[in-house]
This record gives sequence, structure tokens and C-alpha cells, in this order.
Amino acid sequence: MGNLDFEKTAVKVSMVSIVGNTILSGLKLLAGIFANSGAMISDAVHSASDVFSSIIVIIGVKLSSKKSDKEHPYGHERLECVAAIVLAVTLLITGLFIGENAVKTLFSGNSGDIQIPGASALVAAVISIAVKEAMFWYTHYYGVVLNSGAIMADAWHHRSDALSSIGALIGIAGARMGVPVLEPIASIIICLFIFKASYDIFKDAVDKMVDHSCDDETENQLRECASSQNGVNGVDMMHTRIFGNKIYVDIEISVDGNKTLTEGHNIAETVHYEIEKQFPKVKHIMVHVNPDEKGGE
Repeated sequence: MGNLDFEKTAVKVSMVSIVGNTILSGLKLLAGIFANSGAMISDAVHSASDVFSSIIVIIGVKLSSKKSDKEHPYGHERLECVAAIVLAVTLLITGLFIGENAVKTLFSGNSGDIQIPGASALVAAVISIAVKEAMFWYTHYYGVVLNSGAIMADAWHHRSDALSSIGALIGIAGARMGVPVLEPIASIIICLFIFKASYDIFKDAVDKMVDHSCDDETENQLRECASSQNGVNGVDMMHTRIFGNKIYVDIEISVDGNKTLTEGHNIAETVHYEIEKQFPKVKHIMVHVNPDEKGGE
């Protein structure tokens, strides 16, 4: 999938997220206010933060899709990682805000004065769980297809929101059954879910920023592809690094030392072509040829 298709599809997915979260956060905020549900209001804040997150995704995708230039000969893919890090920090701040309010309510000594949430908060929580889970799978699908860390981060924003709605549902139901203290406890659970999602997104983005190598399965497949080409006697060395949503490969192959320079070059070109053909994530591969003195025996 080319950069143009990548950018258009990513923006489309993010716009769906923006519209969905705007409607959902408004619904949950109204339900939380009219039903006197602190957990539902907290959940609405979480959904509203996802609107900002989707805007960051759009900005990150547009910047990372820019073509290579003189100042950035390797491209701009890492800017998508920057967007993912911003999303992680935003999610962390949201979690801190929700957790602080919940802890203050829980330890204020006035838990008996907490208002019992109305039935509309239960309905809003169920709707939120269903909608956010659907949005997670929709965004997750395109995150995998596009191999986009920022879109995957946005997908997990949806999943964490669905999980937080489950926590809100439990807290609201418990409060209506006569245990109102479950309301702030549910908000604390929401906070923990948000912290976990924030950490996972941050770690994935940092791994891609520091030239983390590919997983073992991908590296084994790359070696097998190179070794299977005619004229390749073996793979002496291979290094991989993840650059944003792309992969860079440096590989050394052994070729019969009695072959001409042109023949060795042609074999290297075949390895280069086949790997980029079979592995769309590979943006560039550097193939070095080592002479195998035993190859002609």
C-alpha cells in the first residue's frame, strides 16, 4: 500500500474515531450529569480525550507520509512514533486526573453522602462498551493492515475506554444496590486501565524510535528468503531495525568466490528484489556479498 493510500486510509479511520468519540462522550456526559454518576462523567472525559488523540494521529500520519528529502534521506516514518508517544502521555495525564478525583472522593470521609446514580447511567455504560469495542476492532484492523503504530495506539485508546466503561458499569450497578463507595472505586479501576494502556503505547513507540530489531520469526523468514535464492550459499550476517512503521535490513550473503563481480552483483540484486517483494514492510535492504572459496568445489 503506497503512501497516498496509507495517508488517506489512516485519516479516514481517524475521522471515524473523532465523530464516534464526540457523540459518545456527549452521551456519557449527559447521562453522568442527569444520573449523578461520577464514574460515567469520568468515562466521558476519557472518551473526549480520544478525540484529541485521533487528531494527533492525523497529524502524525500526514507528517510521517512525507517523502524523503535532502535533510531527511531516510524518510519521516519516525514522526509517527512521536505521535504515539504524545498519545501515551495524553492518556497518562487523563488517568492521573481521573484517579486524583476518585481518591479524593474515596478518602474524603463522606462516602455515605455519595449520590446514587440513576438508571440512565447504566444504559449509557452498556452502549459505551458496545460502541467502543466495535471501534477498537475497526481501528485495530486498519492498524494491522497499514502497520501503523499511531493507529494501533488509537485502537487501544478505544479498548481502554471500553474496559473503563465496564468498570463504570460495575461501579454504577454496585452503587444502585446500596454500595455507593463502589463509584469512586470504579473510577480508580478506570485509572489503572488507562495507565496500562499508556505504558504499552509508550514502550512500543520507544522501541521503534531506538532501532529495535524485528522479532525472531520475521528475521528467520528473511534469512530463509535470502538463502533460497539461486547462487546464495548462505547468510553470514543479518541486522534488522524498525524505523517507524518500516523495516531496514543489512545482510551479508556468501557467494561462490569463483564467480565474476557481475555475477555476484546480480545475485545480490535478486536477494534485494525478492525480499522487498515478499516483505512489504521492508523499505530498504543493503546486501553485501562475501566470497565463499569453497563454493566452487
